[in-house]
Amino acid sequence: MKIGIDSYCYHRYFGEIYGNQTDPGKRMTYEDFLNRAIELGVDGVSLETCFFETRDDDYFKRLKEIIDRGNLEVVVAWGHLDGLEGGTNLEAAKDMESHFHTCDLLGAKVMRMVGSSLSFRNDPHRPQMERIAKIMKESAKRAEDRGIKFAMENHFDFTADEFLEILEDVGSDHFGMTYDTGNALRIGDEPVKTAEKLAKHIIATHTKDIAPVYGADPQEWDYFASVPVGKGVVNMPGLIKVLEDFGYDGLFAIEIDYLHPDYEDEDPGVAESVEYLKQVRQSL
Repeated sequence: MKIGIDSYCYHRYFGEIYGNQTDPGKRMTYEDFLNRAIELGVDGVSLETCFFETRDDDYFKRLKEIIDRGNLEVVVAWGHLDGLEGGTNLEAAKDMESHFHTCDLLGAKVMRMVGSSLSFRNDPHRPQMERIAKIMKESAKRAEDRGIKFAMENHFDFTADEFLEILEDVGSDHFGMTYDTGNALRIGDEPVKTAEKLAKHIIATHTKDIAPVYGADPQEWDYFASVPVGKGVVNMPGLIKVLEDFGYDGLFAIEIDYLHPDYEDEDPGVAESVEYLKQVRQSL
């Protein structure tokens, strides 16, 4: 069981602050994030491309030096916020594939990507699914040539059954899933059962625990806000056991997106989540 951290946990520190959030009053670089991951003793990181300060090769080489020092496994995470926009944005697909080079420089063999998002959740799903599958059939071929696997995230867009259709339609060993445990519940799928259904396709995770926010609208994504792993309503031990029993060998990458108002700061939640997952690992 490999424990990781997705850099989106620190989105406020990278300068992305939601309208109902406060500014933490300081900023973080990717060097800071990687050093914090090493300090917490994790096995890997998922790096959101939207927070890269530049795309110069020298910049990535500097990051790779820290990655190597920490012996960190890397996932390159493309697609924030809307990814392929339900398959309508072909320029986004080109940008996605341009990060093959990023993967090469950082030593990543998996690229998380986003096909759709909450923004398109209420648009007809079938046309989105067909467009995304068409794009990813071709992109997966090029990914295979580069020795990279795509892992599309369930991004509060499609149900587990719809996701399974997309995965099977693309039909490539180089196209699988980033399983976001919190987003599964947000869209109405039970996380453990969904993990069982999709296990053979899961090659990365966002290990996200969530809890309802008093007074929030259940139709909105932030009704289920992020909490430290083990403090929410997702059956994490059961979910981890399903994936471990199946032979999953990717990262259990902690992600905090919208922090629950009962908590003040993401970093202590990340540290608590790491310790919780280490305890779960010891019990396996």
